[in-house]
Amino acid sequence: MAISHYNRTISAALADSVKAKMDFGAGAGLIKVYTAPMPADTTVGITTQTLLGTCTCSDPCGVSATGTLTFSAITQDTAADNSGTAAWARFTDSTGTVVKDHDITVVGGGGALQMVSTTIVAGGPIAFTSLTETLP
Repeated sequence: MAISHYNRTISAALADSVKAKMDFGAGAGLIKVYTAPMPADTTVGITTQTLLGTCTCSDPCGVSATGTLTFSAITQDTAADNSGTAAWARFTDSTGTVVKDHDITVVGGGGALQMVSTTIVAGGPIAFTSLTETLP
């Protein structure tokens, strides 16, 4: 695992930038949950991955302070589109422009996003109770 640390001015600017990108457009940003494989980077399109469901961020998405972006309430997807194992999520602004991707694991599994269960059932809920991102 790579480790990076930035001075607080830079990490604050990075968190502010992520927030601004999530809030771009006329509506709320989205968190789209997919099956594996996770693309190599955000410029790689979706191919064989299955969209399990989409959660909607608040608008604005949250609050950025001293390098930490704390998301406000995230609206759950009350009826998942498909069944499968959640492996990663793509965050987009309201226009569909990709902001970032994060891996998903069960709680304690080390993923950037952690869920109690990564097993998603079509028609069932997908929810994140909280989301905080601290830039190093």
